[in-house]
Amino acid sequence: MTFSVFAAFWAVSILFVITPGADWAYAISAGLKHRVVLPAVGGLLSGHLLATLIVAAGVGTLIAGHPLALTALTVAGAGYLLWLGANLFARPSTPHAAASQTSDSWARWALKGLCVSGLNPKVFLLFLALLPQFTDAGAPWPVPLQMVALGLVHTASCAVIYLLVGFGSQVVLRARPAAARRVSRVSGLIMIAIALGLLIEQLHA
Repeated sequence: MTFSVFAAFWAVSILFVITPGADWAYAISAGLKHRVVLPAVGGLLSGHLLATLIVAAGVGTLIAGHPLALTALTVAGAGYLLWLGANLFARPSTPHAAASQTSDSWARWALKGLCVSGLNPKVFLLFLALLPQFTDAGAPWPVPLQMVALGLVHTASCAVIYLLVGFGSQVVLRARPAAARRVSRVSGLIMIAIALGLLIEQLHA
């Protein structure tokens, strides 16, 4: 694969990365906590890598070809986002300097991040539609390896943007608890709106 292919793919994928959505909302909610941005973002990135591997392995095409499987993924992802968003809205996060965070807390934030991105069918469908367009069957690299490489480019962009969002929200809102609560509630509403949008799409499919 040539550098121009990577550059063209990055130019397209970064537009999706910088568009606020469920991942942004989750990164912001992590930023309002103490020392959980890294595990939260790590979880989000794991979900993107998982979607990349599913598409590269050919499983993505198989799932997309079975409407019931895709519907199940969509409903599961929407249900999780709805639950997470409702909890965030009802109990908004505020910046606090807790003495320490247990490894279990880090694990929970990482797992929730994995579920936010890994269960989001929009991520899966994006990769399914986008990755094949930038692969070349005649290239020296096998097509699955090309997809993995492109997925890593996308994940690297996600890492930079989500870390900026997470730590940026922490810095900006640390001394503004009232504003932090409002932002947290807005993040929850974004998750709820995305979840309802996914469910409505299924009803009209």
